Amino acid sequence: MALQLLPQALPRRWTRKLKDPQWGVFWTIVGLFVAIALLEFSTPPGYVFGYLYIGPILLASSRLHRSATVQFTLVAVVLTIVALWGSGGNSLEAPTIASRLIAVLALGVTGFLSDRNRTYLDAIAQQQAKLEAGEKLSRLREDFASTLTHDLKTPLLGAIETLKAFEQEHFGAIVPAQRKVLATIIRSHQTSLQLVETLLDVYRNDTEGLQLQLAPVDLVTIAEEVAATLFDLAKSRRVHLSFNYGDSEFRKYLWVNGDGFQLGRVFANLLTNAINHTPRGGKVEIVLEPGAAYQVAKISDTGAGITADQLPHLFERFYQGESDRAAKGSGLGLYLTRQIIVAHGGTIWAESRSPNGAIFCFRLPAFPIQPHSSE
Repeated sequence: MALQLLPQALPRRWTRKLKDPQWGVFWTIVGLFVAIALLEFSTPPGYVFGYLYIGPILLASSRLHRSATVQFTLVAVVLTIVALWGSGGNSLEAPTIASRLIAVLALGVTGFLSDRNRTYLDAIAQQQAKLEAGEKLSRLREDFASTLTHDLKTPLLGAIETLKAFEQEHFGAIVPAQRKVLATIIRSHQTSLQLVETLLDVYRNDTEGLQLQLAPVDLVTIAEEVAATLFDLAKSRRVHLSFNYGDSEFRKYLWVNGDGFQLGRVFANLLTNAINHTPRGGKVEIVLEPGAAYQVAKISDTGAGITADQLPHLFERFYQGESDRAAKGSGLGLYLTRQIIVAHGGTIWAESRSPNGAIFCFRLPAFPIQPHSSE
């Protein structure tokens, strides 16, 4: 009955300490120290039991705070030295003193190494926590991408198709002014849809890697097909599109082993970027240069140039810069373009033209066999 009433009689602060596992470890270590000290002081100085303090010190290092480990180490050192005079130690011999000093050194090294080990373990635990947080963030990002697919892409597609039905007069006749407004709304929705798809692709590529359907493709054909889809955009902005085949005035073939769809997106991103940043009356030129080892494509414009401090960051995710070229876009198009080129084993870079304009270039390994070059 008295034992049952003891926790009620003690202050609450002491009751919490009694229930704390570290408090039990502390008193266990104290008990071990007392037992070892009794051995030390009840035997002649020649018998060195100070090495036994290593066990409690290691226990303190693994279960208690760092300060407690340091304190127990210092106490063990002091007790080992004081034990020299503990029992008849009036005449001390050099070997006895040396043995004690070696034991003290061993205790100090044990305390130091256990502290370093505790630091390493804490660092490892922090790194593991960071890795777990990164994995959790990756899962959240995947959930975010799937949410975008369902909640944004599908309604946008439905809205575009409905607007096209209105434009085609499926719901009744429309006047020219209404047709112009519908066309503007459709383009706006298509731009939003393209942004959503680009964002989804960027996150998917970062998490799963870009999956390519490789086959021999001609960069010239891809560039011409993409340019044909952008002629209306260029015309509306009064930008002239032209092709340049390097040293030759005739059409060339630039065969690479690539994914035609993804490379088409590269040309679309670079051409759209160039058209959007070219002033009215300006020119966008597609330069295609064949080579023995690499096929090179360049998209040049006559818009605002690129400053030297912006060049290293152009292909970073969400980077938009602060120049006149930075007002449009999400900062994802060039990042996705770089992902595609790098996945093909190529390189991409940008240059500033003089006196104005910019050039975006990429090169891909040339495909050794050119199936239709002889036609």
